[in-house]
Amino acid sequence: QVRLIESGGGLVQAGGSLRLSCAASGRTFRRYTTGWFRQAPGKDRGFVAGITWSLDSTYYADSVKGRFAISRDNAKNTVYLQMNSLKPEDTAVYFCARDRKLTEVVGRGEDDYDYWGQGTQVTVSA
Repeated sequence: QVRLIESGGGLVQAGGSLRLSCAASGRTFRRYTTGWFRQAPGKDRGFVAGITWSLDSTYYADSVKGRFAISRDNAKNTVYLQMNSLKPEDTAVYFCARDRKLTEVVGRGEDDYDYWGQGTQVTVSA
């Protein structure tokens, strides 16, 4: 069983930064691609960023490219999402998730992931 716990969310002014963390239990977590998704009120959950276990590949949604950076520390079983130049439209609940397959491809659909955290709220004020 894999358990994912997000932290680091909060309230920040536009232009500010936050770093989200996704801590996982289970030794096999480090071998899987991990993704970040977000869900704003009244909207579907959507892909934000993903990173493969070998650190060779990262992928970002166009809306966050150049502002967000995903990274991982396999020794700590933790994946991070550094969010800079935040905008009010980044306000959402952010979730991390583990890919359901051992793959070097970053999946961008919810169906590509099987284990999910409970989410952490990010609110960006104008």
